[in-house]
Amino acid sequence: MSDQNLQKATFANGCFWCTEAVFQRLEGVKDVKSGFTGGVIKNPPYREVVMGRTGHAEAIQITYDPKVVDYKTLLYVFFSTHDPTTLNRQGYDVGEQYRSEIFFHSEAQREDAEFIISELDSEEIFKDKIVTKISKASEFYSAEEEHQNFYNNYTENRYCQLIIEPKLATLRNKFSHQLKS
Repeated sequence: MSDQNLQKATFANGCFWCTEAVFQRLEGVKDVKSGFTGGVIKNPPYREVVMGRTGHAEAIQITYDPKVVDYKTLLYVFFSTHDPTTLNRQGYDVGEQYRSEIFFHSEAQREDAEFIISELDSEEIFKDKIVTKISKASEFYSAEEEHQNFYNNYTENRYCQLIIEPKLATLRNKFSHQLKS
């Protein structure tokens, strides 16, 4: 498959170490980059983002093959592996840099995101209402190299075991048929 047929998805749903690990395991996902988007300064360093000084969210940018995994499936994984009902918070991580936000790259992605949020809210999948924002994708800045591929590089790290592994267990339980072999 040529790269011209690949598409991008950009999500913020808490710590990018967690979300990167989740999406790397999906069939059809070619690449996942951890980084920052949605803020006000160019090329923000990690330390400034995590201190809440930039307006950016920790985010991931996914390059995927839509013939293998469609955008709606990516959205269902997104909503299944974080809490989209907490404003600017994921677990112990608090601040707008940990917000739940979908950054759409096309009108079709925006429509799919709105539809799935409406569907999940109407079916009362979550106890509380979804607060995930939907915004037009803006410049995405890759995080420093030490933040890329974090879980795969530090699987035995306590954070990886306590925080990331439960998300991966959810992924294996709900989306086993979509995982890379």
